[in-house]
Amino acid sequence: MQRVILFFATGGYVGYFPVASGTVGSLVAIPLFLLSADLQRTAPFFTVLALVLLVLAACWIAGRAETILREHDSHAIVLDEIVGYLAATAFLPASWPYAIVAFLIFRIFDVVKPFPAGRIDASMPGGYGVVLDDVVSGIYANLATRIVFSVF
Repeated sequence: MQRVILFFATGGYVGYFPVASGTVGSLVAIPLFLLSADLQRTAPFFTVLALVLLVLAACWIAGRAETILREHDSHAIVLDEIVGYLAATAFLPASWPYAIVAFLIFRIFDVVKPFPAGRIDASMPGGYGVVLDDVVSGIYANLATRIVFSVF
């Protein structure tokens, strides 16, 4: 069971990439965004349900991975970046320009951790703190991406 948890927590082991594992983890999510376009377009309720279930599962998996790795918010855990990027791209047009802009903005917000992401990261225990700060950053990135494309 530990191998399965670490497989998912590390985004198929990309979390062990020696440099910028969070960025690499976010890259893993780009195909997921592009492949989910039909679901987002045709079944918005199921898209929201899938995102909520994914966030809950990610919190549980990240919490278990922390225990296995014996490290809080280990750099090897990139499932939070994957889920955060999917929040950043939820209900956006599935195209490369949107994928790239959302990626760049999400990475900035994930590093800066605008309120309340930073507070969540610092104060929530276990997998919830690991994942939910990225979800907040993803929501901000989603809104910022929409603004960028409405202006340009």
